[in-house]
Amino acid sequence: MIAAASTDVPPQAPRLLVQLRERLRYLHYSLRTEKAYVYWVRFFIRWHGMRHPRDMGAPEVEAFLTMLATQRHVSAATHGQALSAILFLYKEVLGMELPWMTALQRPAPARRIPAVLAHGEVAALLAAFDPEMGLVARLLYGTGMRLMEAMRLRVKDVDFDRNVVVVREAKGRKDRVVMLPRSLAAALGAQVAAARRVWETDRLREQGGVQVPHALELKYPKVGQSWGWFWVFPSPAMSTDPATGEVRRHHLHEERLQRAIKAAAARAGLQKKVSAHTLRHSFATHLLQAGTDIRTVQELLGHSDVSTTMIYTHVLKVAAGGTASPLDALPAPTP
Repeated sequence: MIAAASTDVPPQAPRLLVQLRERLRYLHYSLRTEKAYVYWVRFFIRWHGMRHPRDMGAPEVEAFLTMLATQRHVSAATHGQALSAILFLYKEVLGMELPWMTALQRPAPARRIPAVLAHGEVAALLAAFDPEMGLVARLLYGTGMRLMEAMRLRVKDVDFDRNVVVVREAKGRKDRVVMLPRSLAAALGAQVAAARRVWETDRLREQGGVQVPHALELKYPKVGQSWGWFWVFPSPAMSTDPATGEVRRHHLHEERLQRAIKAAAARAGLQKKVSAHTLRHSFATHLLQAGTDIRTVQELLGHSDVSTTMIYTHVLKVAAGGTASPLDALPAPTP
């Protein structure tokens, strides 16, 4: 049973979380990672009765991780994230590099074949979207981008002349270039024009600029107000930046597309579980079906290792029926 958190909060506990956030931002971790790490560190401390991490070690960490696996039944990925947060706290915030840290075992993630839609299913899904969210969904399928890569797309990174899109600081902090589907050029151009009108309104109202990399903003304080750095898919409302407290124009919230995909899948009558990542999986599989070299697909997806891309060759076998069953070689049964 999970221990109840003590009401006597040590004065150093809030400061510890502040230090954790500062270190994460100094190392340019994403806001999502920051929120997750703060959550797990706070959970870890409270579960152990508000004891300071300096007074705990391997037994306490292992007990916490065991609780997550046996009582909370978290996935291997969530289990690994919790462990990463705790190790980050000890190494980067407390400056403790102890032998027991390297001995902690991470659960092996399950290797599952991703769900992939057939061409007809993709067409039915995309036809079931409303125009605004449909453009984002077609962009995901047409380029293989991840959900947040599309949401964070900047105007300057769409090159209509060369029909390419530059994906900045993707997973692993790497940039890559993907194709811009010619069939999307007109609709995406109209979306950029609509974003331009939002940008002009913000400038007339002297609103704060959009979020840009911190080092760039320090060097060029007004860069967030420039047109090139504006979002292709801006949010219709202003919001408060949780990192700085400044009121800014954020990009479109990812939950809007997630809800739209769920609704479109229901309208299209699809029985498969469909998410934004399903469109990325379908993009890769359909390229391989069309004869695209696997190294090219690897580069378009931004995979560091081709073995990650190889999972789609297994999907192809499933989609194509794979090897013939020995049952099919037997003579037909006599009525």
